[in-house]
Formats: sequence, C-alpha cells, structure tokens
Amino acid sequence: MNVVVVESPAKAKTINKYLGPGYKVLASFGHVRDLPAKDGSVLPDSDFEMLWEVDTASAKRMKDIADALKSADGLFLATDPDREGEAISWHVLDLLKKKKVIGDKPVKRVVFNAITKKAVLDAMANPRDIDTPLVDAYLARRALDYLVGFNLSPVLWRKLPGARSAGRVQSVALRLVCDRENEIERFVAEEYWNISALLKTPRGDEFEAKLVSHLGKRIQRNSVTTGDQAATIKALLEGARYAVDSVEAKPVKRNPGPPFTTSTLQQAASSKLGYSASRTMQIAQKLYEGIDIGGETVGLITYMRTDGVQMAPEAIDAARAAVADQFGPRYVPEKARIYSTKAKNAQEAHEAIRPTEFTRSPDKVRRYLDADQLKLYDLIWKRGIASQMASAEIERTTVEILADNNGEKAGLRAVGSVIRFDGFIAAYTDQKEDGEQSDDGDDEDGRLPEINAREALAKQKVNASQHFTEPPPRYSEASLIKKMEELGIGRPSTYAATLKTLSDREYVITDKRKLIPHSKGRLVTAFLESFFTRYVEYDFTADLEEKLDRISAGELNWKDVLRDFWTNFFGQIEDTKELRVTNVLDALNEALAPLVFPKREDGSDPRICQVCGTGNLSLKLGKYGAFVGCSNYPECNFTRQLSSEGGAEAEAGGNEPKALGKDPVTEEEISLRSGRFGPYVQRGDGKEAKRSSLPKGWSPGDIDFDKAQSLLALPREVGLHPETGKMISAGLGRYGPFVLHEGTYANVESIEDVFTIGLNRAVTVLAEKQSKGPGGRTAAVALKELGDHPDGGAMTVREGRYGPYVNWGKVNATLPKGKEPQAVTVEEALLLIAERIAKDGGGKAKAKKAPAKTAAKAGTKAAAKTPTKTGAKATKTAKAKVADGAEAKPAKTSAAKPKAKAASKAKKS
Repeated sequence: MNVVVVESPAKAKTINKYLGPGYKVLASFGHVRDLPAKDGSVLPDSDFEMLWEVDTASAKRMKDIADALKSADGLFLATDPDREGEAISWHVLDLLKKKKVIGDKPVKRVVFNAITKKAVLDAMANPRDIDTPLVDAYLARRALDYLVGFNLSPVLWRKLPGARSAGRVQSVALRLVCDRENEIERFVAEEYWNISALLKTPRGDEFEAKLVSHLGKRIQRNSVTTGDQAATIKALLEGARYAVDSVEAKPVKRNPGPPFTTSTLQQAASSKLGYSASRTMQIAQKLYEGIDIGGETVGLITYMRTDGVQMAPEAIDAARAAVADQFGPRYVPEKARIYSTKAKNAQEAHEAIRPTEFTRSPDKVRRYLDADQLKLYDLIWKRGIASQMASAEIERTTVEILADNNGEKAGLRAVGSVIRFDGFIAAYTDQKEDGEQSDDGDDEDGRLPEINAREALAKQKVNASQHFTEPPPRYSEASLIKKMEELGIGRPSTYAATLKTLSDREYVITDKRKLIPHSKGRLVTAFLESFFTRYVEYDFTADLEEKLDRISAGELNWKDVLRDFWTNFFGQIEDTKELRVTNVLDALNEALAPLVFPKREDGSDPRICQVCGTGNLSLKLGKYGAFVGCSNYPECNFTRQLSSEGGAEAEAGGNEPKALGKDPVTEEEISLRSGRFGPYVQRGDGKEAKRSSLPKGWSPGDIDFDKAQSLLALPREVGLHPETGKMISAGLGRYGPFVLHEGTYANVESIEDVFTIGLNRAVTVLAEKQSKGPGGRTAAVALKELGDHPDGGAMTVREGRYGPYVNWGKVNATLPKGKEPQAVTVEEALLLIAERIAKDGGGKAKAKKAPAKTAAKAGTKAAAKTPTKTGAKATKTAKAKVADGAEAKPAKTSAAKPKAKAASKAKKS
C-alpha cells in the first residue's frame, strides 16, 4: 500500500477512486505550516533562517499521514502543479523526516494538470523528485514578503497613524490605482469637433461619411478645436458637390486568441460575467477539483493558476475533432494553432486553462452545475474550442469621397465591413472593457450600400458635433490585472489575493466595478513614493519577480537574492528612524495637494483657513488617520475630513460651518459641519452644544433646517406602552435606527421610521423582538452543510444578523466581506474556525464536541496556518496587516541589533 498526499479532501476522494485499493489518499488541507505572524520569523543575521510553525489542525493531519506511512510501502506527493504546490510537498516531506517515519521508503513527486483518471494514472506512471529550485523560489518569495511587511508596516504605524499595512506587491498594485487617479485629477478636457455628411447614392441608399481632410490638410480626431473652425468647414460642405473618388474592398482575416491563462480568465469573467477575481478563482477551483456527473466525480477544467497559453498535443487534437463535430469541417483550420505567451516573465509552467474533455459541451453538463459554475465553464469551453478554429473572414470596404465647393476641397471617408465567414466568432468573441478600443482601433463596423467609383452623390445633411476629450478610465479589477501582467508584477496565484487585500484594508473602493483609491490608500502611496521610492517602482518590482523566476529555473541562489535585497532595504528602514512627522506631513501636503487643498469656487488660496482667515491648512495625523486642520489650533478648531473616495470632504458647506437657522425654542444657531469623523449637525456652540452625526445614506447636500432639527430632537417620544404605561422612544444608535421600551431595543427598517413611527407599529415591533427570545434572534438556517470537523461535530454556513458565518458547535466565525456562502470550502471553514478561537483566546468558544484543550491549542496557533495563497490572519494583539495578505505584530523590544549585524555582514561581503 502507498500513501498519496494531495491538498484538498475533495480531490482525495476522487483520486482514491482512480487509484484503487493499493493506495491511501490523504489531504493536507493546503499548507501544513507557515511563518508565525510575529517579529523574528525570518532571521537575516542567521543566514535568513526561517522559523516555521504548525497549527493544531495541521499537526493532527500530519499525524494521520505519518501513522498511515508507517505501514506503507512508499509516499507519493501529489499537491498542485505550481510553486505553492511544490512548497506544500516540501513542507510535508520535511515534517515526515523529522518524525522519522520515512526511513528507506521511496518518496516521489507527481503532478497532474487535470483531475481525470487518465491524467492521474499518467502522472503516477511518471514520478519525479521534488523540484528544489522551485522550492527555493517559494522560500525567497515568502521571506521577501515577510521582510517587507514586518519591517515596512511598523514604519507606517509610527509615521502615518491610520495606515494598516504595506506589502511587496500590494503597495505597487495600489500605486497603479493611485497614479491613475492622479492622471484623472490632472486631466484638462480639450474641445474638439466631429464633422460628417449624410450622403445618398444614385440608387437612393443613404450612408454616413466622416471628414478626413480639408484644403489639403489631414483632419484627425482633435484637429478641429473651435466652433468657428467647424462652422467654416461645415459651410464648405453645405455648398459642395460630392463624387466617389475610389472604392477599395479588402479581405481581412481575424485570428482567434489563445485559451485562457489565469489573468485572461479573470479579465473575461469580469467583463462578460461581472465576477470579481476572487469569485472567479473560487468557481474555477471547484470546476478543477471535480463535479459529480452521473455518480462519478470528474474535473471539468485543467489547473487554473497558470500563465501558459499552450495546450497538450492530445488536447489540441480533441479540440479540432470537437470543432468538426460541433461546427463542421470548414471551421477546422488546415494546421493546428500553436500559441506562445507575450506576457513579461511568464514561466509557461503549465497548460492553459481548458476543458478536460472538449466533447463535454456546456449543454451536456448543464444539469450538474449551478448557475455560476455553468457560466464560467461555458466561457472556458468556448474560448478553448475557439482557439483551434478557423480565422474569421471579413471584407472591409473603404470609400474615399471628394467634396468640391468652387475649388475649395475636402475629403470624406466611409468605412464598412461584412463578415463573409464567421470562423471562430461562431464560438467566442471578446468583450472590451470601458475605454478600450476594438482590435483594429476603429469603431466603424457598419455595412455599406452599393457604392461605385466616379459616381455622384447627393448631400442630405452635414453634421458638426462638439465633443470634449475624456480622462483615462479608472481601473476595473480586470484591467488592473491586465496592467500588472504587462508590467510583470505579481504572478497568477497572487492577483486575486492582492486585489482582495487592497479591498479588505479599505485602500480601494469598488464602485460600479471601478477601483477608486480611498484617501487612506492615497496617503500610504504618497508616503511610500516619498520615502521608499525604489520599493514601489514598477521596474524594481518586476525585476524582483524576474529574479524569483530565475531562482525557480536554477539560475540564481535564493539567499544571494535575499542578501542583495535586505542590505539596501534595511538601510532605508534605518534612515526613517530620524524622520519627523512634520517632514512626513510636508511631503504629503505637496504630493497630495489636489486631494488635500481642492480648488475653491471663489479662486481664493485653498491653503488658507476660511474660518479664522489667517491660519494655514495642512494635513494632521490623529488616532484614526489623517485629516485637514488649521495651524492656529487651538484658537481655531477648524477640521475637515478626507472623503472615503479619496477627495476632500467639502460637502458640509465647504471649509466653514453652514448656518441652517435658529432653534425656535433655544434661539441657538443650528449649523451643518464637517469634522474628523464626517459631517454632522450642531445646535449652539462650546462643549454643551448638542450634536448628531448624519445617518447612513444622508448626504450633507440634502440637509436643511427641518432635517437638522429632527436629528437634534432625537430621541423622540412615541407614546406610552398600553400594557406597562411606560414611554416608548425612537432614536438613532450605533447599530442603526431603533425603538426603545424598558431597556428593550428593537431595530426599525429605516431612519425615516424614527421620525414617523406611531404607537401601534412601535408596540408591534417590540412584541416581535420579544417573541424571538433572548438576544432577539431566531435559530439561524443552515445555508450549506460542510461535513464534520476533524475534531468531531458538524460544520455549517449560516445566515446571521450581521451576515453569513461558519458554525461549529458554539464557535461562530463571520465570513470575509464579499465571500459567497455557497462558495465556502472545508479548508476555508477550518481556517476561519481556528482564527475565531484564537481571537477569543481559546477558552471562550468551545465546540460542542471538541475538547477545550484542542480549542485552546487551535487558538494559540491559528495565526501560523495561514496559507500563502490566501494570506495570514493574526490574533488581536496589535497585529496589523502586512505583505500581500499577511499580518504583522510590532516588536515589543528593539530588533535593531540583529538587523544591524545582518546589514553589517552584507556590507562587508
């Protein structure tokens, strides 16, 4: 009997069926150990020694693997076929060696690109050793991410309060988003005019032609910049005679694109289906690991983390056969199409993402898939089969027209195209992102009527339309991934995790699928560009990625790369110790001037305080982050928040309080103001003034005297309860609008209900709350069954008051923001449970069937599990989030001495 180790329990069951009784397949549940989320896990002064830690759940799984191996003949390590998968195999083997259960048993590494019986059996028949250079590349990447995160993030905490983390790839991706926002802010719109003529052929057919030349000069998009120019040209065309100068019809072939890589799949799923990168990868993971089809679990697609665009020869043959069967022989090209990647630094370690069987069309598997799985599989199948189809044949017709007005001449052009043979378009066409041009850069794609050379045309109408140039569009997830890939930043397994980190840290906001930098994100980027310029440069990051690729190819020593990086990086960290906060603020004031000092409508200096008239405005740093304040503080207490979308929050009446009127009872002034925590209304002045923040959904621009008075009058007395005779009140609290009676709070649907709710409705709401029992909650309904926890007891996903969560006994772990309940895997659930126990200290939340000791252990070590692919989560003791999804804890004692030694060593060498 042989032991086979895979990552996922779902894969373990499927592969065990393929291999039969001579094998025992066990799951590692992802990474079995990781660097603890604390200072000192990577030791530069000890030749970059890395101190690994195994969490409780992983220790139990490793014990199961070790126990099985004692009576086994050999070990097959069958984790995923990428750098992370190689690393997991290395970790498992290293731990088993330390347990002394390997002995002289043979150990082999097997990789398969798809979970099908043939792929698995072929891999088992062709084993290899662990790829040491690939493991070295993993170790270098892990150490680099740790060293950047655990050294750069504390600098941010000290010098830029409110900033949460910096990361090697995360910070560069954030810079891309912020740089685009800077471009948009600096953009100055320019006027231009488009001129065209509606013409009629002798046969009575109408078509439009656009101006391309005037008086011998070529006219381009921005050539006509004023209304006067446009009027002059229009007058010429109005009185001109029109004749066809030439008609040219050209056959054009359009070739299909290659099958999907990770990044192109994420881009297409965003453009066509509206999926986020992380959602795309969750669905793709399930399609790869296997779907139950007619009682057999089958992987429907090949491995989904890849930058390769080629397919295996047998897959190409299968695709061509499927094309002939589905579309006909004419759609099969004479020769098979062979693709090579254009991406910078691509490793081409694996096949492209394709169906495992091209005969398995979307229609044939429809009943076995949910809606999201079917949409993504349909996309992958169509792109895969289109990549081996014939070119589309298009006839493109260009008509040149001469307009003559008493010797003054202008040229017009009409372009049209007709698809003569659809070819691959019959299966798949790309969808462009907002702001992108079509493949040929031209938007004309209409069909032209019959037009012959030298024939006269009748003018129907001349159009002159005014336009203004537009700024570059904000990045979407898809276009940001595309840009990162072009620049060589990050790798297929990191794109989704990097974007998720930026969102989780609230460095970017997604609005209508566009990424907008939050003011926090822009402050962090400006700080890093000012004081750590090299480490957020695109070329530097791409060069480091290239070095990691060279390590994986065996061309560079991984510790040499680390030494080279650490020497310079450590020196820059040391230099910031002398950096004063005033230096930081001066740099940020200049770097973010449009954000911090927006232009005023009256043209006055935006850096002068409008309240006192003499103070200079500047960024200030507080406990909760940055805000704008006056240099005359405390005599002038003006403050202004930076808005969440990245601009200055000026809605609350510009730079000064906006008077709304006087209270009819107290005769005190009621005003609308903007403070560090957002807009609010205030009655009176001084410490005794009554204030109320604007409720969620209320815009400062919509606040008038009546609304302000209503807010300041809260809580409102609704009436006496008919049973107790005690007052019921309505108000606005931390958790939203409510009604209150004798200490019982019951939420109402909206803030408007607070002002309008009557006694009968209030009594009903309170009664409904009390009928739900202690805590006011009914039993949560299970949304998904996940099976049993390794320590016993069922795990489920449930819907709660504050959103979906994973439940195991008495442990409830909230799902991350944006995570779909149905997409939660067993591995993710186990990690969330361990993190929840850790956060509660291990003792508070004991599972129904789990011993307290197990729960406590899980709590103390949960932070160590953290798979590199998804990021780490530390406990609540001052651990802030760091490099590309990891978290850090500031050292309680100075770590300068060992770091100084390392730097000294490096300099001597």
